[in-house]
Amino acid sequence: MKSMTGYGRARQTLHERDITVELRAVNHRYLDINVKAPRIYGFLEDAVKTAVGRMIARGKVDVFISIDSSALGDVKISLNHKILESYLDALHEMRDRYELADDISVMRLARLPDVFSSEKQEADADELTKDVLEVLQAAGADFCTMREREGAKLRDDILSRGQTILKLVAEVEERSPKAVEEYRAKLTARMNEVLADTTIDPQRILAEAAVYADRTAVDEETVRLRSHMHQMEIMAAENRPIGRKLDFLVQEMNREANTIGSKANDMELAKIVVDIKSEIEKIREQVQNIE
Repeated sequence: MKSMTGYGRARQTLHERDITVELRAVNHRYLDINVKAPRIYGFLEDAVKTAVGRMIARGKVDVFISIDSSALGDVKISLNHKILESYLDALHEMRDRYELADDISVMRLARLPDVFSSEKQEADADELTKDVLEVLQAAGADFCTMREREGAKLRDDILSRGQTILKLVAEVEERSPKAVEEYRAKLTARMNEVLADTTIDPQRILAEAAVYADRTAVDEETVRLRSHMHQMEIMAAENRPIGRKLDFLVQEMNREANTIGSKANDMELAKIVVDIKSEIEKIREQVQNIE
């Protein structure tokens, strides 16, 4: 079981490039991968998305890529001849018209705007892609470790709450027959009170109690709840994405609990059902974090 949330970071210097990759993931219904890298390295996006897609099946993942290639010397400085010549023509005109000293120098010209232009030489796309994916794998190792660690905590919490639900289900199964007996006793007492001078037919009491027992029987629901709990334990041991299946299973668990609640014409049973639904809701909240 893995959590959808996670973080991983790695930094390496490969082919004189300082490459940093960060992975951050949060909950999401589907898989959503966003790659954020300098615009000139846009060719990396498809390869990075494919690699990340092998690491995670569901979640919103942001991939941050930083590349410092200054040590590679891939920036070319060029002289803008036309702009420089325009500056010189204007300066010469100024000198001649206003009879100024001719103090034009290289350093002064170099400080003028747009005399020089810098151009980043095109990187070797295949080589850079391979290097970035190598750093991505290192970041992904930390990323996956964190997700597995968080997933283990989620699994322990969910299974613990599942055991609590099973105990509560046992209380429902123990209480349900008692509620029927109490109803029969109350019905007998009420009929004796109303029909004090009349002989009461025991079969009529039994028939009324049988109708009540049938109407409030929750055996099928408790059996299904136990089955859902068992299925949840099996899923929790699987080594594959189970978040969506668990989400559906929790919905079914909640459905059974609601049915028990609607049948429970008894204060004690109603309280137990509230506790069951509370635990199911806590499981549902945790399931939202599972891949």
